[in-house]
Amino acid sequence: MVKEKVVVAMSGGVDSSVAAALLKQQGYDVTGMMLRLWSEPGKEESNRCCTPDAMAQARRVAGILDIPFYVIDAKDVFKETVVQYFLDGYARGETPNPCLLCNRQIRWTFLLNHALALGAEYMATGHYVRIQKAENGKHNLLRAVDHSKDQSYVLHVLTQDKLAHALFPVGEYPKPEIRRLAADFGLPTASRADSQDLCFLAGEDYRGFLQRNAAEMLKPGEIVTQDGKVIGEHNGLANYTIGQRKGLGVASPVPLYVIKKNGQSNALVVGTQDELGVTEIIARDVNWMNGEVPSEPFRAEVKIRYTAKEVEALVSPMEGNQASVKFDAPVRDATAGQAAVFYQGEVMIGGGIII
Repeated sequence: MVKEKVVVAMSGGVDSSVAAALLKQQGYDVTGMMLRLWSEPGKEESNRCCTPDAMAQARRVAGILDIPFYVIDAKDVFKETVVQYFLDGYARGETPNPCLLCNRQIRWTFLLNHALALGAEYMATGHYVRIQKAENGKHNLLRAVDHSKDQSYVLHVLTQDKLAHALFPVGEYPKPEIRRLAADFGLPTASRADSQDLCFLAGEDYRGFLQRNAAEMLKPGEIVTQDGKVIGEHNGLANYTIGQRKGLGVASPVPLYVIKKNGQSNALVVGTQDELGVTEIIARDVNWMNGEVPSEPFRAEVKIRYTAKEVEALVSPMEGNQASVKFDAPVRDATAGQAAVFYQGEVMIGGGIII
């Protein structure tokens, strides 16, 4: 019997290493692939996703598992799509999440195409998420067993044709169990620390990256109230986040918070805590996981950023691939450029980018 071929996207971390080991144990014909991503000149040693050390670790794991291992150069496509998306988002006054675009365009298009060209039926990653085949033959994306590690938020961009080729072996396990399995398999990544930051920022604050690569978007502008009154000057919209209170540099008898960043007028809009919450947002570029736009509004738990807790809301599909989200109670940190992702229980329904 011919084994089914799967390419594992390896990063040199514990999760993708265990994913490869589990799939080999399950009888798949496993190949490891790692992407070489763009780094700022001189900072190649620090890119969290593909440092020389991470590459060496992935190669060692592949050797221990006795599987082929390839490194794919994705520097140019990564810079042209993901890094440019990051810069363009800040230029519009948004707070972009480039991991969303990376998963859509780099992992699940660029790398998947390489995997399919190699004759693989599947591509696997170390994401904490699960796939369930529904009775109608479609694929549901489910939260991970370990909700504290769940990464379904960044995978709301996957379509049915991608999910049909996807495997997520570690999503069935709690994280401590993954580390134990790595030790049982004899993998050197068992105790390797998790990476959290954007890979191309090389562990530093994003403001330094913007200063070097797009200094023009850090130009000063007015700080205004909701009714347009000018009360101060900011030092670049990208330096501020929605809900920020400290470091505004304006005198006020009551605490003021960042309410909105207006990219067109380069104005930072501030207000009181009462003005901070919103009860409705609009999301663009909505991806419905089952490939069909819902015919009517529906109740859902909605997550408005990766680390946020889900909140109850009514989601209404709109024309132009958009959706309205009306929250049961005001939410404070809805931020343009981040994703709003919709769940019903364990099942992801879809998501889009907050505008």
